[in-house]
Amino acid sequence: MRLVNHERNAINLRTTPVHLGLGSRAKPVEGFTWDPEVLQAYSAAVAADGAEGRMVAIFDGDGPGDHWERHPAGDELVVCLTGSVTVTRDMDGVPERVVLGPGEATVNPAGAWHAVDMAGPASILTITAGLGTDHRPRTDARPTEHVGTLGPQAS
Repeated sequence: MRLVNHERNAINLRTTPVHLGLGSRAKPVEGFTWDPEVLQAYSAAVAADGAEGRMVAIFDGDGPGDHWERHPAGDELVVCLTGSVTVTRDMDGVPERVVLGPGEATVNPAGAWHAVDMAGPASILTITAGLGTDHRPRTDARPTEHVGTLGPQAS
């Protein structure tokens, strides 16, 4: 995993997310995977950006999401590119659902547990404040406790 300082070629956001950092810098993240070691290396590489850092990525899917997540450092923008997606948020124990079609977006507030379900093949673009991101398996209708942190860590 490495941050590229001056990428001038096309970037596939499905395989190479872009980190938006301090100083209005945009750096592709080559070799990124959701592997814990790569996440740790990414966290270390962008630690100086703190809560202002953002990851931009595209995700393709089909069907219900398998996890809940929350981003305590900041809001997350979710944009539906194709298909239809439902974003479910746990707002103080009350489920809040937003259905998105192509070109529509929603904002997951900082710290709100949320999950994304895709109705058939769909694609979303996310802009995420990754510092301190938490994930938990989606075994219940709503998250009930902190399980572990897989995203960039606070210093």
